[in-house]
Amino acid sequence: MSSDIFDLSGKIALVTGASRGIGEAIAHLLASHGAHVIVSSRKIDDCQTVADAITAKGGAAEALACHVGDMEAITATFATIKDTHGRLDILVNNAATNPYFGHILDTDLGAYNKTVDVNVRGYFFMSIEAGKLMREQGGGAIVNTASVNGLQPGPMQGIYSITKAAVINMTKSFAKECAPLGIRCNALLPGLTKTKFAGALFTNDDIYDHAIKSIPMGRHAEPEEMAGTVLYLVSDASSYTTGECIVVDGGLTL
Repeated sequence: MSSDIFDLSGKIALVTGASRGIGEAIAHLLASHGAHVIVSSRKIDDCQTVADAITAKGGAAEALACHVGDMEAITATFATIKDTHGRLDILVNNAATNPYFGHILDTDLGAYNKTVDVNVRGYFFMSIEAGKLMREQGGGAIVNTASVNGLQPGPMQGIYSITKAAVINMTKSFAKECAPLGIRCNALLPGLTKTKFAGALFTNDDIYDHAIKSIPMGRHAEPEEMAGTVLYLVSDASSYTTGECIVVDGGLTL
């Protein structure tokens, strides 16, 4: 083990949903600790912007578009990673969708399918493909971005909250079955974080004010405040940690 337990030198890391928000912050932090980061999201131009920003700071990064709600895109992504790098040490499943904000009884099939396809099926098969590569090389680390909504359903976020609860159990399932293969799987559960993705929560004054009053720290988080937990979970600092779902919410769920 390196004297720097957070050193990721020589590691290949794939971060999905990395073109903005929490994913972008994670990509920058992993690169700053030596990882070669594959910056992924649906739009290649947005990925390239983040990859260029990382390399401008002296880090190693590349852009690779992948829509995790598209099974063919997942297959193509991992074929490219295997051909280019021959390995994958870290997967951060961070891409997610929440197309519907409203009463659960008004959820339509389209919103349901899109949310489940990305947040559950996407995470599941991204983890399978990454796990196969990690099994070949003798180990690796997977981190899933879930949400405190997986523990306590968010207002007007029914199907999203349901999928995030599924991610929590998925994390534990992969952790249990893959531990003998040297593959660790853990989850980050963010609380209220200032991102474009969470825009509906920040534009609704009533919901935002209620949320802030429920947070003992009395404020929302910035994306960078989520990235440190992921660094811990993919590094040697957490070498004996698997199946854990770490809540980072300013005390909201206390």
